[in-house]
Amino acid sequence: MTIQPLLILAASALTIATAMAAGSLVLRLTVPRLPRSEEAALAFLAGAPVLSLTIFLLCAARAVSWQALLAVSVLAIGSRLVWSRDRREPPPPVAPLSAGQRLLLLLPLSAFGLVYFVWALAPEASPDGAGYHLGLVARYLREGGFRPAPASMYECLSQGVEMLFLHAFAFGGHSSAALVHLAFLFALAALMLGYARRTGRSDAGIAATVLVFASPVVGISASSAYNDAAAAAVLFAVFYCLHIWVEVKQFNALFLIGMLSGFCYAVKYTAFPALPFAAGWTLIRLWKSPRRFLQALTALSGAALTMISPWMVKNWITAGNPLAPFFNHWFPNPYVTISFEESYRASMSAFNGVRLDWNLPWAVTVDGGALGGLLGPVFLLAPLAFIALRWSPGRLLLLATAVFGSTYPANIGTRFLIPMIPFLALAMALVLERWKPAAVAALAVHAVLSWPFVIERYSDRHAWRINNIPWRAALRITPQEEYLNQRLQTYRSARLVEEHVPPGSEVFSISGTAGAYTTREVRMSYELAPNNVLQQVLWSPLAAHFQPTGRILFRFSPQRLRGIRVAETGSGIEDWGVNELRIFSQSKELPRAPEWRLKAHPNPWDVVQAFDNSPLTPWRAYQRVSAGMFIEVDMRRPELADSVLIECACDIHGLRLRLEGRGEGERWRVLDESPVRWHADPREAWKRVATADLKALGIDFLLIDDWDHYAEELRKNAAAWGLRPVGESGGSRLYRIE
Repeated sequence: MTIQPLLILAASALTIATAMAAGSLVLRLTVPRLPRSEEAALAFLAGAPVLSLTIFLLCAARAVSWQALLAVSVLAIGSRLVWSRDRREPPPPVAPLSAGQRLLLLLPLSAFGLVYFVWALAPEASPDGAGYHLGLVARYLREGGFRPAPASMYECLSQGVEMLFLHAFAFGGHSSAALVHLAFLFALAALMLGYARRTGRSDAGIAATVLVFASPVVGISASSAYNDAAAAAVLFAVFYCLHIWVEVKQFNALFLIGMLSGFCYAVKYTAFPALPFAAGWTLIRLWKSPRRFLQALTALSGAALTMISPWMVKNWITAGNPLAPFFNHWFPNPYVTISFEESYRASMSAFNGVRLDWNLPWAVTVDGGALGGLLGPVFLLAPLAFIALRWSPGRLLLLATAVFGSTYPANIGTRFLIPMIPFLALAMALVLERWKPAAVAALAVHAVLSWPFVIERYSDRHAWRINNIPWRAALRITPQEEYLNQRLQTYRSARLVEEHVPPGSEVFSISGTAGAYTTREVRMSYELAPNNVLQQVLWSPLAAHFQPTGRILFRFSPQRLRGIRVAETGSGIEDWGVNELRIFSQSKELPRAPEWRLKAHPNPWDVVQAFDNSPLTPWRAYQRVSAGMFIEVDMRRPELADSVLIECACDIHGLRLRLEGRGEGERWRVLDESPVRWHADPREAWKRVATADLKALGIDFLLIDDWDHYAEELRKNAAAWGLRPVGESGGSRLYRIE
């Protein structure tokens, strides 16, 4: 064992302690004193937004460093020590749990908690954690904060928990961030039990806590550098604090509820229903007093916006869309296209053959392969929760389940159920506790079937889950390099890039790599619209639907024109693109001039690519074609012209194009509505053109995995493409563009 595990633990403890110190001060100003475990859990959850916002501001100011983050901790913990006296009255006594209840709760929580702790302490090997969650964190730390423009769609997502990861990562690296995420699961367990005891349903609280805590997908997600467990914990904290507000009727509690509701949005977009849920709760409680309701809503929404607006403003400034990477119909921008958003939404709402149908319950509870994890077979009993509609707490829990689960259809991966599972589990437990032998049996079966070495006996072998207890890796007896080489495919490609790519060079990859383990810039094909253009260029010599063999020729009487516009008059086909737009006079092409002014609708940002003399770089609409779309050029002075040729890779016969022109001081008028259309032959020389274009667009290396499209072609004919192999590892090959 090395000293590294101790440093990892110290770093995560520092982050957790900083959040708890800040949260303790918040709680003193907003709610009465709570029982010890609930006070500690809520202090962490109340302090997390404060710490997250502080680090966000450092990132925005590009002032992030380990020294600045240490100063934040010193300030928070120091303030807590200085203001050590708590003037709130002690909480009312809570009936202790019986010996049997403690055994039923602590035995599974201790066993599973130890497994989760070891897994989190081991090197971070989760796909998204090692990919973008910590990849972004590592980049922010290297570069001092946010970039002026996104390099990935994931930079546009709210990253409230990643700000906490950044604090822990700066001192302890990847595993420290995972341990911080695990702390949210323990906080959730404490609040679930505390809520149940407050309502006199301790048995139900114990059952629900074990159901959630032992769930396989909850365990693997919470002990990785993800954000699902954090979203669940903060959502439940909103629910819990609303109950406290009803009990004590303290106005200040609304500021805490609002802050937590806003932090839900900052943690994960799909947790945004927290704010409308809290606002609806206050409306129901105060509808007889409109003035008090408006005051409550003002406090609630004001505190929430403090957490929400920074992420929206950041996206507005850097990406041109406050809701990026979604709602691009409302906020068109050069980073995420409408067609990508539509295809992404479609793939997330139905993938691997699973949809919102009768196959879904089995897929998310037992199989776990298609949807990335499983809740556990006992959750097949979830329909029992409807019996809880007989009681007021049950109706409230099922309402919360419905509200917080309302975003699930947008992404049907199993882990996207985690935020609503605590409420569903409590509703189930309210029913099960009516017959205690059945409740104990259900918990025993759940614990056994959720144990890492049992899951593999019934679930899909590809289900995302904890499948061993890597204590040797956690203690660093097994070297990190060896462990990650075995468990994380993209780690090998990341190290390949780190070893062979000089600093400052850019790499283009189809499948991506573990961004948290390389300091080089790797641009992944689908993560941003400019990267998608790179993929089209690379595939153009081979993929028929990207080959610019389409020709559309407009002819008209020779005349002097200042402007040329090609406009679409119909609608229906999927997309429209122009690889090159050429203007001719007496069979000679007019040379492009720097003073030409180019314009297109939609996607005005890529229009230059239709005038760059490269047949492979396209301007595309990136959305279903409709009347009114156009691409035009203002030549700034009249030029003699008699024809216009479009080279493209699209359905040339499905387009309904019209050529318009105008002279000096004239309005647009129709020149030709019946162009000639044909297809040219593809060219072998396009292979060299493709890599030359990639080089011109800033790409120096290609990272290609053996399972990528056309990987075999690049491997066999690298020289024909102008590529030089520089290394390979684990099925990934790195090429330098010569």
